[in-house]
Amino acid sequence: MMNVITNPILKGFNPDPSIIRVEDDYYIATSTFEWFPGVQIHHSTDLKNWKLIERPLKRLSQLDMKGVPDSCGVWAPCLSYGNGSFYLVYSNVKSFAGVWKDTPNYLVTTNNINGDWSDPIFLNSSGFDGSLFHDEDGRKWYLSMRIDHRKGKMFGGVILQEYELTAQKLTGPVRHIFEGSSLGLTEGPHLYKKDGYYYLVTAEGGTEYGHVVTIARSKNIEGPYELSPNHPFVSCREQKNYYLQKSGHGDLVQMKNGNWVAVFLTARPVTPQGLCILGRETSIETVDWPKNDWPVLGSGTNRPRVEVPMNELHANGIYRTESRDDFTSLELDLNFQSLRIPITEDWASLKNRPGFLTLYGRESLTSTHEQSLLARRIESLKMEAATAILFNPESFQQLAGLVCYYNTAHFHYLLISANDEGKRCLQIISYDHFEHIEAYEEPIILPDNGLVFLKAALNGADIQFYYAIKENEWIIAGSILNAGILSDDYVREGGTRYRPAFTGAFVGLCCQDLTGNKMPAYFDWFSYQNQEYEIDSSIKKEIECVKAISTNA
Repeated sequence: MMNVITNPILKGFNPDPSIIRVEDDYYIATSTFEWFPGVQIHHSTDLKNWKLIERPLKRLSQLDMKGVPDSCGVWAPCLSYGNGSFYLVYSNVKSFAGVWKDTPNYLVTTNNINGDWSDPIFLNSSGFDGSLFHDEDGRKWYLSMRIDHRKGKMFGGVILQEYELTAQKLTGPVRHIFEGSSLGLTEGPHLYKKDGYYYLVTAEGGTEYGHVVTIARSKNIEGPYELSPNHPFVSCREQKNYYLQKSGHGDLVQMKNGNWVAVFLTARPVTPQGLCILGRETSIETVDWPKNDWPVLGSGTNRPRVEVPMNELHANGIYRTESRDDFTSLELDLNFQSLRIPITEDWASLKNRPGFLTLYGRESLTSTHEQSLLARRIESLKMEAATAILFNPESFQQLAGLVCYYNTAHFHYLLISANDEGKRCLQIISYDHFEHIEAYEEPIILPDNGLVFLKAALNGADIQFYYAIKENEWIIAGSILNAGILSDDYVREGGTRYRPAFTGAFVGLCCQDLTGNKMPAYFDWFSYQNQEYEIDSSIKKEIECVKAISTNA
């Protein structure tokens, strides 16, 4: 029976995948940017069903992001394995404005991927997207792109330097090994050794609709590297109606049977090359790689398939990420993350009021320092998220509720606050390029006490909020809102002030107390449910075209 893998395999904001195999287990690490803890690691035994198992950067000693701008923080982690240990290289980008880029790179290790990881070893700051290559002779090599600030160039090719395992530092000369192809914007390098060649995989063309995966090779690790005649290896840049857009920034892994697969980021626009509200996700394809020859995708084109046949594998189980959390455990659902800072008892407590999540109000949703916000990725273009909240604010400066969030300048927030008479009230606040928009001229007055139920429903580019005083007796709150403001594509339209924009839409719970008195909000439960979404008809047609090419290849 043919096993079919449906792309994307990691849905919702999961970009820059790095994949390894250890015996029968596969692991993918993806970027988390300003979200804490840092780096998502998913596990699978069949390449089809993936489960989030770990975020290794849990301590401030490993990851200090307080104050970093939107879409900075953890970029392009590289997960590797050798000598019985797991290695994780990552950037903690501190700033990205103007020509100057502050991009320190680190390495952490562990013998147990589900256990504690080491404190970081500093590598360098000369670029980002670092990776570690374990050569057959036991030597280890660090690669990254190089930032060239001169004349606004920024992308200065790929550099290589040896990593000394005993000394725990980079050593020897820095070698410039690859300038990139004519597509430019060369980043995300990974090295592989096969049939006497070193194969260099890079991302090129920028991480938007011109994105690709490029492959070059050399007999010598230092180069020179020859570009593949099948260039680019992965690309959807010419197929404007295709479902899996922005295909690029990839990695390769060899299966136990000797065959290869590639993983890479993709994005699902609402309309052809439109807004990608879910952010950049991770997809997979088979790879045909004859001895001494160049690798090509199993699809017969450089486009990844939506449905990938994998007849060598058998699906072992289905991991679902939809959930209802009643906060009865002393551990949060692993899908939740915070912004920039660790989740600690002093602001997010499951002990203070048993059966509730207590969030103590802190800074505003535009803060890059200390927000009280817990959110999870939105994974489908049609979904519902809801919560029940106990909150008795005393001031209009105290707010709590349900938020659909992209970054400090772009969100929709269904909230409970107080008016000047001290009455509980309901309001919707939207931020669009920092423009503050309130849905109601006069907020809706709520009962003085008791639970209030809040819900967000996403359908394509539309968000509708609801509220209820009695559970499941939903009342429409405000008008339909533009979910498109929660996308990279929209945020970049605001000009350089709002860049970079590399994340995706989240939905979650938050509490602010701008008086500084840390007024608590008590959340009784939180639910999240993906639903089926009808994709654009022209996109459907292009999916069938790739299926036909693959069948005939």
